[in-house]
Amino acid sequence: MLSRLLIKNYALIDNLDIVFGSGLNIITGETGAGKSILMGALGLVLGNRAEGRQFFDENKKCVIEGYFDIEAYQLEAFFAEHDLDYEKETIIRRELSVDGKSRAFINDSPVTLAMLKTLGERLIDIHSQHATLQINTAEFQLFVLDSLSDNAMHVAQFRQELKIWRALEKELHDIQDEVDRANAEQDYNQFLFDELEKVNPQPDEVKSLEDEQQQLEHAEEIKRGLLASVHVLSEGEANVQNLLQEAIQQVNSAGRYFTEVGDLAERLQSAYIEIKDVEQEISRLEGQVALDEGRLDEVNNRLSTLYTLLKKHRVDSENELIVLKDQLEEKLQTVLRQEELLDKAALACQQQLDKVLALADTIHDNRQLAIPQVEQTVQATLTRIGMPHAQLQIALQKVDVQKINPHGLDVVQFLFSANKGQALQPIHKVASGGELSRVMLAVKSLVAQSSALPTIVFDEIDTGISGEVALRVGEVMDELAHNMQVIAISHLPQIAAQGNMHFKVYKEDEEDKTRSNILLLNQDQRVLEIAQMLSGAHPGEAALQHARELLGLF
Repeated sequence: MLSRLLIKNYALIDNLDIVFGSGLNIITGETGAGKSILMGALGLVLGNRAEGRQFFDENKKCVIEGYFDIEAYQLEAFFAEHDLDYEKETIIRRELSVDGKSRAFINDSPVTLAMLKTLGERLIDIHSQHATLQINTAEFQLFVLDSLSDNAMHVAQFRQELKIWRALEKELHDIQDEVDRANAEQDYNQFLFDELEKVNPQPDEVKSLEDEQQQLEHAEEIKRGLLASVHVLSEGEANVQNLLQEAIQQVNSAGRYFTEVGDLAERLQSAYIEIKDVEQEISRLEGQVALDEGRLDEVNNRLSTLYTLLKKHRVDSENELIVLKDQLEEKLQTVLRQEELLDKAALACQQQLDKVLALADTIHDNRQLAIPQVEQTVQATLTRIGMPHAQLQIALQKVDVQKINPHGLDVVQFLFSANKGQALQPIHKVASGGELSRVMLAVKSLVAQSSALPTIVFDEIDTGISGEVALRVGEVMDELAHNMQVIAISHLPQIAAQGNMHFKVYKEDEEDKTRSNILLLNQDQRVLEIAQMLSGAHPGEAALQHARELLGLF
C-alpha cells in the first residue's frame, strides 16, 4: 500500500506530505484545485515520463517520493533479479532538474524508468474514465479466474515446469543443429574415411617403398656390382682371399726367425676371416636381388596412391594420413553418439512437455469451473451499482501448444453488454469509460477477497452517476477497501462519506503565486465538506444534517 506521498516543487505544489491509510482514502476538491496535479505526481513516481517544465520554483529541482508497504506483495524475487535492496517499506524517489534531466531511485539505488514502471505496475493500479483499463488485458482476465479457482500454486508450478521444458527444448534444438551439421558432412567424411581405410597407410611406409623402388629399378646393376665384388674377393685368379693366404704363409715363415711379426700374422688371419665373411654376405645379398617387374609395378602403384593422398589432404607424411583417418573415424562415431543423444533429449523434452500440458489442463479446468462464479458475482455487483441489464460472459478456449505462454494454453475474452438487447462483444469494444470503471470495481471487489492486490486508485470514475447508485458504488468501494487500499478521487458526497480518511485539495492565493495544498479532514470538517458537495459553498442546516446522515453521525 501507499503509506506516504511527499511532493516538493511540482506544478502548483510547494511542499506536501500526505500520509494515507490502509482502507478507503477519499480525495475531494473543487475543479482545478489540484487533484490532477496529485495524480501527475503519483504517475511520475510510478515511472511516467515528465512532460514539460513543471516547477513551483524554477530555481529548485522537483522531488517526489512514495513510501510503499510491500510486505504482502511477494516482490523479493523482483528485487533480487534487479540487484536491488529489498525493504518492507520501499521508498521510490523521482527527481526532476531544471535542466530537464530526470533521475529515479528505488531504496536509494538508481534505476531506469522502465524498471520503475515495472515495479510501479505491481504497486498501484490507476483507473480513470479515460484510461485504457487493466480489465482489457488477457493477463488480468486470466488472473481474475486464477484468483477465484485456487490456481496460484498450479500456475507457479506450471511456470517452473515450462521454464524447464523450454531449456530442454533449446538443448534439443542445439543437438539437432549439431546432428544436421554432422549429417551434412557425413557422406563426404565417410567417403574420405573409406578411401583411407582401403589404402590403409602404414607408419613410415613411403620411405620403405621408395627404398624398395630404387632396388627394383637398379636390380641388374646391383647384381652386377655384387657379383664383381665376389669375383675379386674369392673367384678370380688373383683374388683377395688367395693373396691374403699367401701373405699369411710368408709372414709365418719369416716369423720363425723374426718373432716381432707374429702379431701381424694374426691380424692378417683376422682380415682373411672378415673378408671371407663379407664375401659370403655379398653372395647372400646378391641372391636376394631379383629382376621382378611385377613387384616394381606394385611398388610404383602403391607409391602413386600414397602420393595422391598426401597431395589431396595437403599433408607431408603417411603418418599424418593415419592421424587424419583416425579423426574421420571419430567424427563418424560422434554422429552416431549424437543421434543417441538426440533420441534421449527428444524423449526428455517430450516427457517434460507432457508434464507441462497436464498442468495446463488442470489450470484450464479450474478456470472453467470459476467462470460461473465470476460471471454471477460481477453481474450482481453491477446490478447493485446501477447497471441492472449489464451482462458479463467469459469465453475460455485452449490453444495449440505452439502458443503456450507463462499463463498456460488458454485464450480468454470478457464479453460484455451494458444494455438490454445489446449483443455481447469483447469488453474493450463496447464498454464506455464509466462502464469499464464500474466493471473493474465489481471485478476487483471479487478478486480482493482471495488475492493481495496493489493499491487501486479510482480517478473520478463516478462521473454520470448520482443518488442511490452513487451510494451503492461507495458501499462497494468501502467493501473493496476491507481487503486492500483504495484511493478515490470523487465529486460525489455519497462516495466521499464512505472513506476511512478524507483529504481535501484546495488552492491558496498568495501575493505573487497560487499554490495547491491538501488537508486531512477531521469529523467536523468532513461534515462541512460533504454538505458543500451536496448544496454549494454555503450549506444550510438541511445539507449539514444530510451530510451527518451520510457519515453515520446521528
